Amino acid sequence: MFVAGFRGCEIGNDHWIAAAMGRDQLGGVILFERNVDGSIQNIDSPQQLKQLVKNVCQYAALPPFIAVDQEGGKVCRLKESAGFAPSRSAAELAREGVAATVRHSAIMAAELAECGINLNFAPVVDLDLNPDNPIISRYQRSFGADPAEVVVHAQAFLEAHHRQGIGCCLKHFPGHGSAGRDSHLGFVETTDCWQSIELEPYRRLIASGYSDGIMTAHLVNRHLDPSGLPATLSPLVIEGLLRRELGFSGVVFSDDLQMRAISQGWSFTEAVQRAVLAGVDVLVVGNNLSPVEDAVQEGIRAIEALLDSGRVDGNRIRASLERIALFKEKITGKQPWTPLGPPTAS
Repeated sequence: MFVAGFRGCEIGNDHWIAAAMGRDQLGGVILFERNVDGSIQNIDSPQQLKQLVKNVCQYAALPPFIAVDQEGGKVCRLKESAGFAPSRSAAELAREGVAATVRHSAIMAAELAECGINLNFAPVVDLDLNPDNPIISRYQRSFGADPAEVVVHAQAFLEAHHRQGIGCCLKHFPGHGSAGRDSHLGFVETTDCWQSIELEPYRRLIASGYSDGIMTAHLVNRHLDPSGLPATLSPLVIEGLLRRELGFSGVVFSDDLQMRAISQGWSFTEAVQRAVLAGVDVLVVGNNLSPVEDAVQEGIRAIEALLDSGRVDGNRIRASLERIALFKEKITGKQPWTPLGPPTAS
């Protein structure tokens, strides 16, 4: 139930991630090109990346997620400067038309597969509703403000990845496009700016058969949860809205639990426990903003404490493990991808 980041362009027997992959049965890793200080973290060249992925898998007790944020444009871990294919932002592709998204997504997915990446934390399906948004609109991460246009481009992106055996993860639920602040940096509330139309890309893609992954946002929206919990920690948003109302049956990933919107309000143990109680299946620990080598073990202890105290039922944890296992069976070709039907309006 954990995907963790780590530092190093190569790993050996003495690296903590090797022990976590085997001893702790870590669910997967997330790779970054650079640390926040600008130094190289995991990705230096195509050949180096292939070898790193091979080494990670060698230590894994179970088939791992090998994940990146490869949206294209500014949010791009496999960069042209390191020898990878050039990529385009969602906004650029939307201006060129769906055929451009089909073409560029195919190139991107083929390169990811060649390097051993099997999970892309993309596409972004946030609507571009606020031109002053510092993290979505500023970096041209959205396909646009029209849900129908966003869905058509997102579906082209998804289908290209599925053809290469790569899973995807829509983000950032329930919608980050109207926000005025960046949750990497601290508390973000969208109560006064969020619009229900921001749910439409999720509603339409889920209705079309999408069942890979969806990533939660660390955003507070008191219309959706009057208690003021951010979506990642909110049972009303995850179990209520995403699962029951929208009918999502796939894997729910948290955004990075070390982002300040979470870490400034809750300890890591509290954040893990609240996210699990809210319905999150996979806890993402980037180890980029605040690297902690024992975060995975601390997270495991946090979930074990929930079980020991009776605050969570064992069936709830088994349900997450079953969803994760099914997703990995699709990635490894043991189960077929769910065909995506025509996206329909609500």
